[in-house]
Amino acid sequence: MPNYTLEICAGTLNSALIAQANGADRVELCDNLAEGGTTPSAGMISQCKKLLHIPFFPIIRPRGGDFVYSQDEFEVMKEDVILCRKLKCDGVVIGMLKRDGSIDTERCSELISLAGSMQITFHRAFDRCKDMEVGLEDIIQLGCRRILTSGGKVHAIDALDKLKSLVEQAGSRISIMPGSGITNFNLNEILRETGAHEFHTTAKTHLAAIPDSIYPNGMDPCAYYETDPENVRLLKEVLQGA
Repeated sequence: MPNYTLEICAGTLNSALIAQANGADRVELCDNLAEGGTTPSAGMISQCKKLLHIPFFPIIRPRGGDFVYSQDEFEVMKEDVILCRKLKCDGVVIGMLKRDGSIDTERCSELISLAGSMQITFHRAFDRCKDMEVGLEDIIQLGCRRILTSGGKVHAIDALDKLKSLVEQAGSRISIMPGSGITNFNLNEILRETGAHEFHTTAKTHLAAIPDSIYPNGMDPCAYYETDPENVRLLKEVLQGA
């Protein structure tokens, strides 16, 4: 029987704990999910190390937007990788492109060297590269463990043929992990049609503000997103039944 992995992208410490308590196999730890995820704080990483017994991988991304970084931004990324290594994280999530849309293998290689024994996931910068097949080979050569990808579409469910092709090209050399828009309603189809064994989702829900909160001067209520425990359980049930 295939061994399937459910990775939950968590934007708060509480979301990471909810993911763990409800069957997630791994957490990608992020800040600023509204911008696609940026590097979480040192305090958040440290607390996760204390409280999580499942693997968690902080994303190394200094800002939202594109994946072409200045030298100053790259220096920040290097320091963040060093911090994650010192805190004994299980892995980190990286991704950089050159201006021509190719994988920035030189600077990714520097980060991987700094990561030591931590696992490396290449994130959805891959979906923006100019040639995904060439990019896949570059990332394999870098020694990354997996690639998070929506197959170049907004949602993974709309790129089943591309994801299947990438899984076939990758073979046993690297794991192709579909992500973006995955729910318990479409996970089984994505699993069946792509042949992938790892899957990534936020499983989030929108939480309303506390009803009796006071918002002076007409300010908007402080609603936010959190990992939904029922969503995680349902996703895990799909994988266990596959």
